Amino acid sequence: MQATQMNSGALAARTATLASKSSSFGGRVLPVARSNKATSAFSLKIKAAQEFEFEVEKPFGLSLGKKGGPEGGVMVKFVNPGGNAAAAGMKAGDQIIYHSSFFGDELWPADNVGFTNTAIQACPGAVDFVTIRGKDIGSVNVKRLPKREAPKKFGKKLTAIQKERATHICIDCGFIYYLPVPFEEQAPTYICPQCNAPKSRFSKYDPITGKITGNTGLPAIVSISLGLGLLVAGAFVYIGLN
Repeated sequence: MQATQMNSGALAARTATLASKSSSFGGRVLPVARSNKATSAFSLKIKAAQEFEFEVEKPFGLSLGKKGGPEGGVMVKFVNPGGNAAAAGMKAGDQIIYHSSFFGDELWPADNVGFTNTAIQACPGAVDFVTIRGKDIGSVNVKRLPKREAPKKFGKKLTAIQKERATHICIDCGFIYYLPVPFEEQAPTYICPQCNAPKSRFSKYDPITGKITGNTGLPAIVSISLGLGLLVAGAFVYIGLN
């Protein structure tokens, strides 16, 4: 019985001694009593790479090169200080992770420099680039990236060059047409790159005032029907008042 009491007393004393001690981990002193959650000491905070989006008119004024490594990638090797890429904010050393597709309706991962050059040259208008820079370079496995929706153009401030070309606007989504090819020369099958509306849904647009200056794109028969309907309604109102 005495031995049992001594053992119990020794155990209590040992427990008190351990509880009063502390251990070091990673340079910080952590009380033993607070280290019951061992997994919390090994939790990692993963910070996503910061992306930069640019819309660049042609000619771009830049040259691209291959990024080394198994994850693939395209690097901006040179930016002409007086070119459109520089004016948009792109810098030599940036890694391109996305660029516009052939038709500009979506963004494709930039995992091959040859394909990237072909795609951006084939794009009919300004090209969208998504880049990362600095410490984030190499942190993205471009080969595993999915396609991405192209940035919306609605409400976007036009550049001086785009204002010079802006002649029409899609009345369905607000996409402003400013491609180098005049709108009238586009084929009848042309569709809005943002909402796929047909060419007939575009109206003339004044980039200075930001207002629609042409028709609303409604078929003539619809416009005539609306006009007749208003006239008939007005006649009934006039007769009723008299």
